[in-house]
Amino acid sequence: MEHDDLDRFLSDDEIVPSSGFAARVMEAVRAEASAPPAIPFPWLRALPGIAAVAVAFFAIVAGFVALGRSGVDTPVSTSLTLPPGTEVTWLIVVALLCTVPVVVSLRITRGHS
Repeated sequence: MEHDDLDRFLSDDEIVPSSGFAARVMEAVRAEASAPPAIPFPWLRALPGIAAVAVAFFAIVAGFVALGRSGVDTPVSTSLTLPPGTEVTWLIVVALLCTVPVVVSLRITRGHS
């Protein structure tokens, strides 16, 4: 494409939209204007969870601060030994603790009781 070709293409005096373009745009504007407002976020229902997370966070921070002031180097006692096979038990417990809230929330959101 030459420079002259580009100038010729761009020099058209009148740009005409396709037929029905203005009608489609106005129809979309009217549909958007008549749509119901967005559902507001349920802050009152979320506040207990937010408060629980904040309390847990500050409790963890306070625990580490207290641990640092006590002069203990490690937060876990090295004298703690687990009997053989308990690692698998703890993995199962943790997997259940992670799975149960997910399953419950999916049941609630899908409308099952």
